[in-house]
Amino acid sequence: MSARLSSRPPAIRRLAAAGGVLALAAGLAVAQAPAASAADSTTALGIALATTGLGVYEAGGDIAVAGGKIFVSGRDRIVVTNPEGTVTGAITGLSAPVGLAAAADGDHLYAALSGSNQVAEIDTDSLAVTRRLEVAYPCPMNVSLSGTRLFVGYGCDGSGSGVFSLDLSAEAPTSVQIRANGLGKAPLVAAASNTLVTAERNLLPATVYVYDLNGTSATLRGTVDGRTHYLAGPVDLTITSDGSTLVAGFGRWDDSDDQFESWDTTSLTRVRAYDAPGYPDAVAISPDGVHVAGASDTRAALYDAATAEKVYSNANSAGLIIPGSLAFSGTDVVGVVRQGTGSLHLWRMQGALLPVSSLTLTASGPATALEPLALTGRLTLPDGVRADAQPVVVTRWLPDGTSMSVGDTTTTADGTFTITDTPPRGGDITYTAVWDGTPEIRWSSASTTVTVAKRQTSLTLTGPKKGVLGKTLNFRGALDGGGKLPPAGTRLTVERTDGGSPVRLQSAILADDGSFSFTDTLVGGVQFTYTVKWAGNDIFLPSQASHVVPVN
Repeated sequence: MSARLSSRPPAIRRLAAAGGVLALAAGLAVAQAPAASAADSTTALGIALATTGLGVYEAGGDIAVAGGKIFVSGRDRIVVTNPEGTVTGAITGLSAPVGLAAAADGDHLYAALSGSNQVAEIDTDSLAVTRRLEVAYPCPMNVSLSGTRLFVGYGCDGSGSGVFSLDLSAEAPTSVQIRANGLGKAPLVAAASNTLVTAERNLLPATVYVYDLNGTSATLRGTVDGRTHYLAGPVDLTITSDGSTLVAGFGRWDDSDDQFESWDTTSLTRVRAYDAPGYPDAVAISPDGVHVAGASDTRAALYDAATAEKVYSNANSAGLIIPGSLAFSGTDVVGVVRQGTGSLHLWRMQGALLPVSSLTLTASGPATALEPLALTGRLTLPDGVRADAQPVVVTRWLPDGTSMSVGDTTTTADGTFTITDTPPRGGDITYTAVWDGTPEIRWSSASTTVTVAKRQTSLTLTGPKKGVLGKTLNFRGALDGGGKLPPAGTRLTVERTDGGSPVRLQSAILADDGSFSFTDTLVGGVQFTYTVKWAGNDIFLPSQASHVVPVN
């Protein structure tokens, strides 16, 4: 027996409007595809990272999910949002917070305070700082939590760098150095179970160090040699909850493509690769280990961890993904993007982990401005789920990027739907359809672009058969647009010629019924041709008519 979906009140208007805002913010460059991000949200976080010169920004923008909240670090605070991406508060008074790590139970968040050489312990319910742990090494930056041990990559530019750990179960944890890197940037760290992985960011070649963890000690298990495997970077790395698999975003300096790669942390061999949408900037593993998310520049993708099949992709016009700032939040993927001004935004990819639906949309037959146009489509849901009575909203996008809702429609038992629109003008008009999805099935959208013809027009002009010098001549005519007319008051161009250059007369004014009239007085000549012209507009094609008047 097939399952049924209950019909929900459509939140699609809100979603389609969000898509329109994104398209407008991007300069209306891609009016054809607003619905590609219709079910996402991009929320300004109210903080901006300052540039340190040459396009380099200060550290910040890390993300963590805990206690039913999303946390983002930056400047002197950690901004807090709800799972829908709405800002709900902030933890202030922090000195340059950078890396964030959440406890497994979600009760506490740990933040590396690079400006005060501390690690802050934060209650995720009250948002209070419960402890400020002093550390013995400068500029703590990157953090990873395994059980009660917090691993921290430290180092300011031009000073010593390395990795140390803190035993959070102690009342006053002591910094235990695991590795010293010398001068350089703070290393990346990822820890789980009995495995710690660390690497220096943006090195060519890249070397990844893998450690065995036993109590408070860490013993080098081995390395992944970037020279042998042609690896650059990594920019970000993460590890499965059992510590068995590392996933990192590597650049390549041989002839192969940049990619996200998974490595066995015991054998130190590559398991598989995930094609990156660009140079890898951020990577995350879902809590159940089933999916890998990766982001590059403005694009993100979701992969089946076991097969490397891409099961979802998306793009964002608000800014560039901040390296390392990608996380899973329920069935969503969330990341932090930075605009050119340094301002941070939370990017929420709604329902990225949900089963897939699909939507089609087509227009029937030729289209003409101001004539009804039928649009049909079909919603297809996962096997065994019926699509009857599901709300779909269709939006019209004009060539100038403006949009409006065509209206709501509902699918029938086989998932099909029909809606009619009257295109208000000619040109390429794009229609997008959005189904809002359910808590169990991912939303979907479709679009189609229709070339809408302008309406044919015709002009008629009548006047005297002969003209007499000094006498007033009366002319009448009408404009026809196939049953439709421009508005009353539209001006028509009137010209008179006797074989030489035309002389423009006073414009003729269109009446409600499409008629017009004008007069002229002849002062000399043998024969005159009067021509009335309608230049047309974005709805109507141009037309003209002439009348010849010989002079007695």
